Amino acid sequence: MAEEKTISVKQIKSVTGSKRNQRLSLKGLGLKKINHVVQVKNTKENLGMINKCRHLIEVIEE
Repeated sequence: MAEEKTISVKQIKSVTGSKRNQRLSLKGLGLKKINHVVQVKNTKENLGMINKCRHLIEVIEE
């Protein structure tokens, strides 16, 4: 079985004043507050959520 690739995502800005779909995308990625870092699987669904709120998060390369 092939090893699944993961992406580290860090929230760098607050969700205050952002649109509802951006807040829901952050929630779907598992981000809760500023400087929170999570590992997500590299799937089309997660990449779409990252693209929706790209100004609120930072993708950390490993």
